[in-house]
Amino acid sequence: MVSNRNPLLSRIFSLLIKIAIIYVLSGESTVDFVVIEETDLILIHSNKLNYTQLDNGHLAKLTTVNSRAEAPTIKKSWLQTTTQYLVLELNGKLKKDQKYQLYTSFTGELADDLGGFYRSEYMEDGEKKIVATTQMQPTDARKSFPCFDEPAMKAVFDITLLHDHGTIALSNGNNITMNGHSVQKTVFEQTPKMSTYLLAFIVSDFGYINNTIGDVMIRIFARKPAIDAGQGQYALNKTGPILKFFESYYNSTYPLPKSDQIALPDFNAGAMENWGLITYRETALLYDEEFSSNANKERIATIIAHELAHMWFGNLVTLRWWNDLWLNEGFASYVEYLGAHEAEPDWNVKDLIVLNDVHRVFAVDALASSHPLSSKEEDIQRPEQISELFDAISYSKGASVLRMLSDFLTEDVFTMGLRVRTYLPATVLQSLAVNTNGTELPDSVKNIMNTWVLQMGFPVVTIDTTTGAVSQKHFLLDPDYEWIVPIKWMKTGQKETPIWPNECSTFPLSSPSCVDTISAMNTSGLDWVLANLDVVGYYRVNYDEGNWERLLQTLSNNHTLIPVINRAQLVDDAFNLARAKIIPTVLALSTTKYLINDRDYMPWKSALNNLDFFYLMFDRTEVYGPMQDYLKKQVTPLFKYYKELTHNWTKVPNGHMDQYNQVNAISLACRTGLEECQTLAQTWFKEWMDTGKNQIPSNLRSTVYCNAIAAGGAKEWEFALSAFQNATIAIEADKLRAALACSKQPWLLNRYLEYTLNPDIIRKQDATSTIVYIAGNVIGQSLAWDFVRAQWSYIFSQYGGGSFSFSNLINGVTERFSTEFELQQLKQFKADNSEVGFGSGTLAVDQSIERTIANIKWIEENKNNVLAWFDKEAK
Repeated sequence: MVSNRNPLLSRIFSLLIKIAIIYVLSGESTVDFVVIEETDLILIHSNKLNYTQLDNGHLAKLTTVNSRAEAPTIKKSWLQTTTQYLVLELNGKLKKDQKYQLYTSFTGELADDLGGFYRSEYMEDGEKKIVATTQMQPTDARKSFPCFDEPAMKAVFDITLLHDHGTIALSNGNNITMNGHSVQKTVFEQTPKMSTYLLAFIVSDFGYINNTIGDVMIRIFARKPAIDAGQGQYALNKTGPILKFFESYYNSTYPLPKSDQIALPDFNAGAMENWGLITYRETALLYDEEFSSNANKERIATIIAHELAHMWFGNLVTLRWWNDLWLNEGFASYVEYLGAHEAEPDWNVKDLIVLNDVHRVFAVDALASSHPLSSKEEDIQRPEQISELFDAISYSKGASVLRMLSDFLTEDVFTMGLRVRTYLPATVLQSLAVNTNGTELPDSVKNIMNTWVLQMGFPVVTIDTTTGAVSQKHFLLDPDYEWIVPIKWMKTGQKETPIWPNECSTFPLSSPSCVDTISAMNTSGLDWVLANLDVVGYYRVNYDEGNWERLLQTLSNNHTLIPVINRAQLVDDAFNLARAKIIPTVLALSTTKYLINDRDYMPWKSALNNLDFFYLMFDRTEVYGPMQDYLKKQVTPLFKYYKELTHNWTKVPNGHMDQYNQVNAISLACRTGLEECQTLAQTWFKEWMDTGKNQIPSNLRSTVYCNAIAAGGAKEWEFALSAFQNATIAIEADKLRAALACSKQPWLLNRYLEYTLNPDIIRKQDATSTIVYIAGNVIGQSLAWDFVRAQWSYIFSQYGGGSFSFSNLINGVTERFSTEFELQQLKQFKADNSEVGFGSGTLAVDQSIERTIANIKWIEENKNNVLAWFDKEAK
């Protein structure tokens, strides 16, 4: 009887039904290839595909093309899962220069693993809907169909998709025919010759908006409610200008008739540069005036620019093998700022590369477990090794050194080299000796750049203004490395002629010609030297004690004499030189004292980024209280400045950077316990809870949500969880998802951790970042670490297929580690999971161990001095 139904059995039965649903893809593939060397063996990439046995009794059929000769028969066929190959052993040899055709019929699972051809699920008007979409990079095309899945093995692709009526199919090319009875059949025009990792095909019932720029059709696809709400309009408005900018930049017309961009509910990367069909996370493409912050808008502009840059640099001209991935991603990460500046010239966004990329990657590149930009081909073979290369070194260091190259060559010469349609061609790298300003270079560009590309790490350049001597040393480490370093500098506020100290044969500089070159750096009196103007060079700078004191005095007396980017640089260099024990930690802390008078974003953000380390090291110790008191004192004038500027928080600051610094002011003021700030955040949040109307300014929502939830209890958390689950705007959902990790209640955080294993609550694409958010909360740190250790086998099995990078997860949950006990736990974690493995997070485990050892030592050496300094300066 119904009244006697066991509810537990009912739930289990429902679960079994859900598990039993398997989505299947089926396909046929015909590969035409020409033999360049006789062989009786065919190896074609294949992963997680099941093949139909054909009438020849094998998994494939081989025929000749345009020849009366018969192809050799297949002797044996099998799948080699470890190397991801379909192997065909032949009874005879394939003939050189002969064209053959290989036919297969196959099935596979349309899984929700975010790799290859996969499914994305979402709810719309109470109905579950499914998108079938692709993510091939780097090695998942082989999961969609058998192919020669290497970047250098380019081909043209003819795609035909069979799909349900009422859905639309997209691929790299335009659709040329659509017909069918029981199902829809869409045939696409042949693609340009391209790599497998750039192929894309999607089936959905999305809506779109479109525009035509010149001969190029631009379309923005997304869920129909998002399109109807106008969330694709900003991307559509900015795509055209950015596309035209890059046509001019490359001096090359966009080579396809269309540029489709599609926002997907489930997508592991930020975006992917598939030629003609770029895929994005919803948060990276969709903009809503009410919900999206200034930072969300900037991210959309820069990611669109990044992906459109790849249409030429990466897609048209492609790396031969993954060991030079940095050229692909480093270049796009540099010129994304140029493209975004074209779209939003008032933002001054080009300066932000210093905070977002240069300073960010210094922290990684200073570790012994870093790696050079360019590796040996033989060192990068397995899919997990390839995935590991998609890291801060390839993206941010690549961008930083290319920006440096562009600066000392000048942008005109740099872009001239790109227009030859080959990566930094020999004509540029080997023969250029001067830039367009007539400045003589000390060596060929190739030899200069090899010191930055083939060596890991970077130098710290030390300038002794008492003698004028300049020296360099590998930052943190001390192997036999030397870089050819361009130095742009100023003296007491006046720009000086750039120098190349390496034009002397040795460091320090002692020959007469070298002394003449840099004698101006020998200062006296109140004069000061500042090197690496605008941080165009990929290196840190240290000075003698006297010059540091004069720089600090200048900051205190009139900080505007030092350019804003270099104020950010002085802070970042000082803190990191201190961590390397090159200068005292209290000197680094002293660079923050002047901030009580500074209202610019970049120096404040630089300081906050570095002080995050102090929070990680000391928020469980007696240093925490005095540190909070000092920072509250420093930020209070900034908080009051923005209160007045915004007429008691009712207006939005005009400037792009001002909007960012307002967020800094509120975030730090609330974090340090400034009562007025905490009351503001809690009042806004309570009004939303009481009225159902959210009046919190979009720029401030992330920090207000976090602080209100941290100050609240279960009621606030449950309200935010409900808002998150009901959010129809991905950007808003992301802000709430991060804020839910701010709770100070351990039981709520443990509950939230469990949710990360349930894709119905936390999407797979967001699972690892949610765990990292929780670990970033001092209350959640140990909970997240225990959770990851306990669930590692499951996490790895669910997310270890190559599409996910575990680096951020492992680094995120261990970032606060600073005790011997935590170090031993980390080493035990590595040992316990040696058989399961860490996939693309293998390097991150070693980096975490190295970082933990350094943290332990740093605290031992600095805790007492830091405590004394904060005690003194907080008064």
